[in-house]
Amino acid sequence: MMERRERQVKEKLMEQRLQKEKIDVTMPGKNIELGSVHPITQVIQEVEEIFLGMGYSIADGPEVETAVYNFDKLNTPADHPARDLQDTFYITEDIILRTQTSPVQARVMENQKPPIKIICPGAVYRSDTLDATHSPVFHQIEGLVVDKNITMSDLKGTLEMFAKNCLGQNTKVRFRPHHFPFTEPSAEADVSCFVCGGKGCRVCKQEGWIELLGCGMVHPKVLENCGIDPNEYSGFAFGFGVERIAMAKFGIDDLRLLYENDVRFLKQF
Repeated sequence: MMERRERQVKEKLMEQRLQKEKIDVTMPGKNIELGSVHPITQVIQEVEEIFLGMGYSIADGPEVETAVYNFDKLNTPADHPARDLQDTFYITEDIILRTQTSPVQARVMENQKPPIKIICPGAVYRSDTLDATHSPVFHQIEGLVVDKNITMSDLKGTLEMFAKNCLGQNTKVRFRPHHFPFTEPSAEADVSCFVCGGKGCRVCKQEGWIELLGCGMVHPKVLENCGIDPNEYSGFAFGFGVERIAMAKFGIDDLRLLYENDVRFLKQF
């Protein structure tokens, strides 16, 4: 009788201990000891919530990718500078570390008929020297919409809604013409500085605007490469670096701080 009672007490104590030490796996970026969430994780989670509320789904894909999906499917020719050894990490001639999350878009378009409405968050890799504004590994979130009668105005309206929800309701968006091989027409999208309201300050380098992302209408060749009829469907795509938003939102002036795991820095979040 005594042995059974002792065993029951031990089991109860063990259960209490396990409950106390249980980890919430839905919060992967949370430091249990510090009670904080890494700024990169915060931005990714916030962006995901915004776009989930707009009817998007979240898509994922491999970080070790083929050159076909990373470049060829996306209308990036063999002589494009992005395919050079000094820009891309090659494992073999055909296998690379993805330089963008765009290959996820290509894979989705191949396997899903329109309408398509996704965002693709994840780590990407480029052969950059680590400094205050560059890193060989960083995080990107790209978005893709493909359906009938999608126009540039749909893209601008989407980005305005995202910017207002992420950076503040007074945020404005402007487009500047640009070139990307996978979109046409293409644009760089700037947002009005959410620190000074566009008047000019240290954060926006006295310009009143902060460059946020690249975007444009999906190139007909990309749709065709992925098995979608460009005469029937159109779409838009956009992409931005998570670290850039995190640095702007939290006033971080050195990207390296996000990766050094300094407890004094992480405690702030």
